[in-house]
Amino acid sequence: MTELGRPTTAHPLAAGAPGLSIDWAGVTDVGLRRAHNEDSYVAEAPVFVVADGMGGHSAGDVASDAVVRRIAEAAVRDSLSTDELEEALRRATADIAVAAAETELGVGTTATGVFLSGEDGEAEFTVFNVGDSRVYLVADGALQQITVDHSVVQEMVDAGLLRAEDAESHPDSNVITRAVGFDVDQRPDYWRIPARAGLRLLVCSDGLTKELSGSDIERVLAEQPESHAAASALVRAAVEAGGRDNVTAVVVDVRGTATELPEA
Repeated sequence: MTELGRPTTAHPLAAGAPGLSIDWAGVTDVGLRRAHNEDSYVAEAPVFVVADGMGGHSAGDVASDAVVRRIAEAAVRDSLSTDELEEALRRATADIAVAAAETELGVGTTATGVFLSGEDGEAEFTVFNVGDSRVYLVADGALQQITVDHSVVQEMVDAGLLRAEDAESHPDSNVITRAVGFDVDQRPDYWRIPARAGLRLLVCSDGLTKELSGSDIERVLAEQPESHAAASALVRAAVEAGGRDNVTAVVVDVRGTATELPEA
């Protein structure tokens, strides 16, 4: 387990978003059934990323650590580009290959999150995903899943072979089809979201979504307007609901400042 960054409030967005700032916080828990926490996260502007490692013993921890550290190293400016992210993932893949040299089954990790980006002075978030960790958006009180899982059950849902509500209980619900590692160069899927006041983003591992339904997540987020309290409440609720896996949540809130521009 690696935790990078600390809860922060009122961090101003870059030029192009006057009057906007962001709050954020990340929280993780080993859960009730795992001996080790193989989740890692980085929550420090401009990047907010969750990585859920796999490989057994400490190998998954090493893989998730490689992803968040390499992405954090790439975040040297107020924003990040997709090219910089992909180079960070390639470096992480090389790191993971070294760690996996003595394992038979291979080592990998999900890599999911958001980073501040934007062109022509427009502030926005770029959402990316490899694996089955997720990014959710809350706008006007409604929860929306942004990322699409790279998993066997998601492919079955897309093909009409499985109902979405039955996916989590399917025997293959833990089988993912894409990951960072395994000596494979993976290109993430991307989505772009304009930054505006009132926007809330949640990045989480599947230890959260396997215990809490979308309506549960929406309810907890609605009850907790502060970023750190929201992340803590989500992780606590998932552990109390069963805690079958490691649980990680990173919450990012876009705030509007109280200062108004003077009239011309």
